Amino acid sequence: MKLAIIVGATREGRQSDKVAKWVALSAKENGISAEIIDLRDYSMPFFNEAVSPRYNPNRTIEQSVQLWLDKINDFEAYIFVTPEYNHSIPGVLKNAIDYLTSELNRKPSAIVSHGSVGGVRAATDLKEILSESQSVVIPKTATLTNVGMTNAIDDNGQLSAELLSNPYGPKTHIDNLLKELVWYSDALSAARNS
Repeated sequence: MKLAIIVGATREGRQSDKVAKWVALSAKENGISAEIIDLRDYSMPFFNEAVSPRYNPNRTIEQSVQLWLDKINDFEAYIFVTPEYNHSIPGVLKNAIDYLTSELNRKPSAIVSHGSVGGVRAATDLKEILSESQSVVIPKTATLTNVGMTNAIDDNGQLSAELLSNPYGPKTHIDNLLKELVWYSDALSAARNS
């Protein structure tokens, strides 16, 4: 499985990059090849195409958008790391998803969210958005609370000793999420190739 871990926030002081590093370390521990994709590296304008990309075979795409589309298309599974902004996902993440057409079709996506209540409202919104993008959104999620206000994760993506020692904590959740994502990726890959 070729996994993309998408950092869904670009603002200064964000915590999503730390969380993405934690997800990448967890993927490595589970024998999964993963790459972190940072939306900061794709300076896309606000989506303003007159026709939905899904229904526009004559679409003209800006270079920055084409780079994003090509990168995303190259993977077999996705984990979207999102904070919760005003009970939803950041606008920059929604904008990036709005440009997608078939890149996520019949491929699994998972969500790792963070925020004051674990980012669960953002995760709920993102599940709906990804579903409309024709991705298969797996049921399991992983959440982290108050990442920026605690020492939950360091700058290298290492969980605190307290969180690591909790048998019902984030380590267990991410390991279960990754196992399920592999299962869905294998099943969907076989179906797409049959």
